[in-house]
Amino acid sequence: MVTTALLTDHYELTMLASALRDGSADRRCVFEVFARRLPDGRRYGVVAGSSRLADALEEFRFEASELDFLESTGVIDAEVRAWLTAYRFGGDVDGYAEGELYFPGSPVLSVMGTFADAVVVETLVLSILNYDCAIASAAARMVTAAEGRPLIEMGSRRAHEQAAVAAARAAYLAGFAATSNLEAGRSFGIPTRGTSAHSFTLLHDSEVAAFTGQVATHGKDTTLLVDTYDITAGIRTAIEVAGPELGAIRIDSGDLGVLARQAREQLDALGARRTKIVVSGDLDEYAIAALAARPVDVYGAGTAVVTGSGHPTAGMVYKLVEVDGRPVAKRSENKASRGGRKTAVRRHKASGTATEEIVVAQGEPEAHEHDRALQRPLLRGGARVPDLPTLEASREHLRQALISIPWEGLKLSQGDPAIPVVFQEATR
Repeated sequence: MVTTALLTDHYELTMLASALRDGSADRRCVFEVFARRLPDGRRYGVVAGSSRLADALEEFRFEASELDFLESTGVIDAEVRAWLTAYRFGGDVDGYAEGELYFPGSPVLSVMGTFADAVVVETLVLSILNYDCAIASAAARMVTAAEGRPLIEMGSRRAHEQAAVAAARAAYLAGFAATSNLEAGRSFGIPTRGTSAHSFTLLHDSEVAAFTGQVATHGKDTTLLVDTYDITAGIRTAIEVAGPELGAIRIDSGDLGVLARQAREQLDALGARRTKIVVSGDLDEYAIAALAARPVDVYGAGTAVVTGSGHPTAGMVYKLVEVDGRPVAKRSENKASRGGRKTAVRRHKASGTATEEIVVAQGEPEAHEHDRALQRPLLRGGARVPDLPTLEASREHLRQALISIPWEGLKLSQGDPAIPVVFQEATR
């Protein structure tokens, strides 16, 4: 088994050791994950990574090699080692479904168990949710900007090798059609796509030779990269080699809007009316939106996806909100939290348009006809619940969630969150 136990911070075990020594380790606690604010310019966030987190928590084990390292470096003593040897996360976890939208203060995840149970997984919880949610949130904006045209995630070379796989999954959840990352294809069943790089053209003595080799191997439905030298000449050569049945050309540099228009005119004149145009090269949601009126068929996005389009973390925090049924809250300036375990519903008009999110501590919101509960079980007694949504179901969940918010919430401009989060007193 591959353990996730050391994907954590030293201070988690510092707190554990103290709690074991003073007798507070077994107190029943609730920790919550939420974002105090959305990144600047964002009007919603997208929940992603819940399924990955459920798997990671089940794999959280301190094996002999990990314990040897921790003890030899003085991180733990013999007492803590004995406790960690038998440790298995045994708490309950509730959270927003993958593909759900979240807003400032949304109780995205609740972790319930003993203090010792819950504190050692803090870093793992935050590292997964902060990254996956950031990527999915950025990718969802790109999908909206693309207005129904497919996007391919191709950011693996711009990210840590493990993060690249997580990013591909989050982007696919957000609505991307495919990824270039083969491990993401194997692990999550995501469609993979790939054409060729400029190096393949440069390898050959001419574009004719390069294109001939690629078409001979992959057929006329392949995508030829036409901007290694001169795009106009490259398009002409591509059609001479593959004929008007060529699947697509790709343009990876220059003024993509102008070049796409010129390429479409040239392809049509050459009889290649069905040959698609794929564009790539530092595309983010704003660049994609700027190409909306251009004859682009497919977008390839890389760096902006795997870096959250400038916001590589969702800014989520993991806060203790309840101890032995008693609300507790941090009161420090600018970092205050609200005590008590939260319950949340999304409130809608009869038409299905979301109007607000209602959050109540230590109770249930007053029921309205068109409310939708937001939290669902993820783990019980440390075990993943059996009916978590599939990745495909989460894609559809997000699609429906984005349809439900007011249209202003989909804008890329500055503005308030798409719907307000309203904190209410419990009705009981």
